[in-house]
Amino acid sequence: MKIIYEEISKLTPKFRTMAYGLTTDKNTVDEAVQELMLYFLQMNPETLEAIYDKDGILGITRYGAVALRRALTSPRSNFYYKYSKYYTNLSGRYMDERSDSTQNNFHQSIYNLPIVEDVDLQWEKLEKIDKALDDNFSWYDKKVFELYYSESNTLDSLAKKTGISRNSLFTTIDKVRVQLKKKLNE
Repeated sequence: MKIIYEEISKLTPKFRTMAYGLTTDKNTVDEAVQELMLYFLQMNPETLEAIYDKDGILGITRYGAVALRRALTSPRSNFYYKYSKYYTNLSGRYMDERSDSTQNNFHQSIYNLPIVEDVDLQWEKLEKIDKALDDNFSWYDKKVFELYYSESNTLDSLAKKTGISRNSLFTTIDKVRVQLKKKLNE
């Protein structure tokens, strides 16, 4: 496996070139390639070895290219949630209205973040959600909802942990979410 990982690390410049085909932002390219390397390290070793045995380094390159393209283009990718969504929200909230939206002004505004007084409002909302969960839902609905949101589980990982089918979990979480919206908007 060490040989495979060494070969993958040698592909970094190639993956950077591929990423520049999808975006021109150097930081995004660096983060995406770094995330791809982490993806390879966390990947199932047998699967990685099977790809390498079947097609060699070309197979790894192709697999990496697909993973990289998905990371940079799909709003459902982990990369999107870790980087793009986070920085998009920051730029929308903290950009100076008088400045243009250049990267330089964005970084200047990040270091001078205003004191946000919405923290109390967020805690109030969370307390309202907890109270609504306690008052209006069974222990099962409440526990499934809390497990899904508090531990940032996916439906698949939660299904594996609990032994409850993915579809049943989805139905329960969706039902609780819809009823919570109705209760909190009243």
